[in-house]
Amino acid sequence: MTLTSTERPAAAPAAPPPPRRRKRRQTWREAFRRDWQLYSLALLPLIFFAIFKYGPMVGNVIAFRRFRPGGSIFGDEWVGFRYIEMFINDPSFWHVFTNTAILGGLTLVVCFPLPIILALLLNEVRKRHFKKIVQSISYLPHFLSVVIVVGMLMQLLSLQGTVNQIIGAFGGEGIPFLQRPEWFRAVYVGSEVWQTVGWGTILYLAALTSVDDSLYEAARIDGAGRWRQTWHVTLPGIRPTMITLLILNIGTFLNVGFEKVLLLYNPLTYQTADVISTYLYRVGLVSNNLSYAAAIGLFQALIGLVMVLSANLISRRMVGTSLW
Repeated sequence: MTLTSTERPAAAPAAPPPPRRRKRRQTWREAFRRDWQLYSLALLPLIFFAIFKYGPMVGNVIAFRRFRPGGSIFGDEWVGFRYIEMFINDPSFWHVFTNTAILGGLTLVVCFPLPIILALLLNEVRKRHFKKIVQSISYLPHFLSVVIVVGMLMQLLSLQGTVNQIIGAFGGEGIPFLQRPEWFRAVYVGSEVWQTVGWGTILYLAALTSVDDSLYEAARIDGAGRWRQTWHVTLPGIRPTMITLLILNIGTFLNVGFEKVLLLYNPLTYQTADVISTYLYRVGLVSNNLSYAAAIGLFQALIGLVMVLSANLISRRMVGTSLW
């Protein structure tokens, strides 16, 4: 007896999926019409930046024109790169430029990592009351004006000040901190640390709250101690914030605090204390050579722009994090 096998009919081919409709891109007008209330909130800040930030940039044209106070903002006569050649060939400019680079570099190297360290230490504090006290004490100097800070420094560091009284109590001789050029940079950077480090921890403490707790739990299961958890979990978690602030600080490190330097320095400390901002003040406002001062300011701004772009490019290629 033979068995006949019945063949199943071939299945019908599956119908192709319906074509997806490409979502129409929303135009700017449609987005503004839908959320005009939200966009209107940005109107006042945009007006502020347009008037006080972008508008004055037109005045940079006087770096290439001869400008006289009371005349046209566009100057009287086109002089090309004359003022740029003047400060490039001026030895005093390169002296103040070197002072600015050294002072700004020291401030960046010292003041950038300290808020990170303080934020990591505060993050390990388990007593809320003690943590709030430390935060309040460290934040307070940020709200003091530069005049008050410089006045305190003069009271502390003068020949009859508190610091020299302590030195004299131990048998030492008084040190004229504010009259010796070799001490100016230490005084300036130290005051910047005291005034800015506490306030700088706010962003890092906020970034620390975004680190996933499960990563710490996994690290503890693997036997990692607090130091290894900090190195392998905490620091990578706040790395985008660190890189962003570093790039911004690199772009502005030549903008050394004008008010503090102007109030602290004196003819005895010009050797190390005179920076670009004080030099511009003397050349532009005191001597009324505004075109020359505008050329120097434009040069300083271009250096800051180049450094921001370079730092952003290096960060994107090496770390994978960048501003844009």
